[in-house]
Amino acid sequence: MHASDTVSGLFAETVIGANAFRTVTDIREYNPLSIDELGKNAVRTLLDYPSVDLPPERSFNGIGVYTIHYHGAFLAYEGIDASKPIYVGKAENPGKRQGRQPSRRSSPVLYRRLSEHAQSITSVENLDLRDFSCRWLVLDPIWIGLTEQVLIAAYRPIWNAVVDGFGNHDPGSGRRNQRRSSWDTLHPGRKWAARLRESTYDIPAICDKIESHRQKGGVSRPPL
Repeated sequence: MHASDTVSGLFAETVIGANAFRTVTDIREYNPLSIDELGKNAVRTLLDYPSVDLPPERSFNGIGVYTIHYHGAFLAYEGIDASKPIYVGKAENPGKRQGRQPSRRSSPVLYRRLSEHAQSITSVENLDLRDFSCRWLVLDPIWIGLTEQVLIAAYRPIWNAVVDGFGNHDPGSGRRNQRRSSWDTLHPGRKWAARLRESTYDIPAICDKIESHRQKGGVSRPPL
């Protein structure tokens, strides 16, 4: 065998090996119309809007998603990045479970939800509504759940991931045997929550969970 044949053979093996390596590791696929990417686009659009007072000054029609941001001095949230949400939520048409989906702009569903959250904050003893702001985005029903999921996965907001219960409503007199949420334990003041059984966690335990969450990177993920 000539030396040139040996070199050619080695070169061929090298090329084949390199091509095989690229096939395994150098995947550069991108589908701008994939479900995940469409959800991320909605998130980017929402976050491009400036935050405003909670609730917004003027009512508006529509359903969709929203973020709530905190820039106050509550000790457990000290140093929180106000550009990242402390809570992510959605507002959908009341008839969704019955299969009724009126127009996304038929009534101020999303605005009412933000107003309800403002009332919850106003009712508690250790938070000030002036320390909160919000963003929102009106969406078609098909994109609401996906956009909310992308936001929560990206930022892991404290009031979604650790201090649950902010979005709860009065369960009614027939369900008062359920336990008070972590949110209502840490932020007492909602009258209906005071009538519930005590939470599984006390305030020091909740604060420890918040600190652990923040140390692991909660509410500090890079932008999408």
